[in-house]
Amino acid sequence: MTYRETLKHPVIARLSLIQFISYFGTWFSQVAIFSMIVAYGADEITIALTAAMAMFPAVVLAPFIGIIIDRIEFKKLMLTLLLIEISMTLGFIFINSLEYIWILMILIFLRSSAASMLFSAEMALFPKLVQGRMLKNTNEIHSIIWSLCYALGMAAGGIATHFMGFDTAFVIDAVLYSIAVLLLLGLKLSLEKVHHTDSNWQMFKDGFFYLVANKKILHLILLHAAIGLTSFDALITLLADFQYKEFIAVPLAIGWMNATRALGLMIGPFFISKIISKENLHYVFILQGLAIMLWSLLEYNFYLALIALFITGFFITTLWSYTYLLIQEETDTQYMGRVISYNDMFFMLSNVATAMFIGYAAKWGLSLEGITFTLGMGFIVVAGYYIWFKKRYIDEEDK
Repeated sequence: MTYRETLKHPVIARLSLIQFISYFGTWFSQVAIFSMIVAYGADEITIALTAAMAMFPAVVLAPFIGIIIDRIEFKKLMLTLLLIEISMTLGFIFINSLEYIWILMILIFLRSSAASMLFSAEMALFPKLVQGRMLKNTNEIHSIIWSLCYALGMAAGGIATHFMGFDTAFVIDAVLYSIAVLLLLGLKLSLEKVHHTDSNWQMFKDGFFYLVANKKILHLILLHAAIGLTSFDALITLLADFQYKEFIAVPLAIGWMNATRALGLMIGPFFISKIISKENLHYVFILQGLAIMLWSLLEYNFYLALIALFITGFFITTLWSYTYLLIQEETDTQYMGRVISYNDMFFMLSNVATAMFIGYAAKWGLSLEGITFTLGMGFIVVAGYYIWFKKRYIDEEDK
């Protein structure tokens, strides 16, 4: 089953196109947001908080997101969420100084809430449409699209922000979301409706106790959350501002660093996906950690750092999609939305913790190279955790 054969599925194909357009727009404007606050004089903590604010919704809203996903028809939900993203993106235009940073934070929170719910809804939908190898391919296609949009969006966003300004980037982003809405209107989706007669509170309790009772899923969620250690937005912004700005403009530095890493994210699955398995997953975690450590050693030079960033991104997409697949395969369909939202909560909590660690560690005087090396060491620890998990659950089940 190839990626091309998977994309022959009409729903997967159209959703993939919608994802491409909306993700491209998100990363296109991400460069504008960070470049804007740097231009207004934001300090390390403000930069870290801005990065973290995009991740908070999945953390604090997870129980409600899961219930909404399991209750509301997918297409109606997706349309509402895309319209929210358009509105919040246009709101960024009115931010013209750090005096309004709190408004920017609210807008980012609301847009990210919609994006988080949309993402969780899609990941809960896929197992209802396809299974087995096709589901694995669908996850990987989703990751590749994310990575491609990350690369193209960051690069184009950096150039557009540098030459046309922040506001133009935000308008372009809103237009792209509008195109995604038009494509969504033509989506033909036929699913057997699951009628939940329980109250929202009962659904919350059922989902929570289902998760608590399934320790294997909990461990898989924690393993997936470890990928949050690669949340480099704050680190890359600080490198661009403190280390490279005398060499290259901050928007271009942010754009090209993120784009280079994303090329690795996009290309990696074509090689790693063919060999990754439950038997060797820990080796991929180790390679990810070593790649980040290599980046820390080469950060003194912009061009060498770009090479290391490419290598750093090479393993991330496959780690993300494969650990997500393990969770999907282990979860009963009726609880899929709630489990997926909890999974995204832990993943984003890891991202928030990483962003705040980067910000505070930099403010307390730890070098950016030291911060990067520490994140790499985290993956070595995760590899040991997976070895324990494999012996405790996978090897025991195979006996």
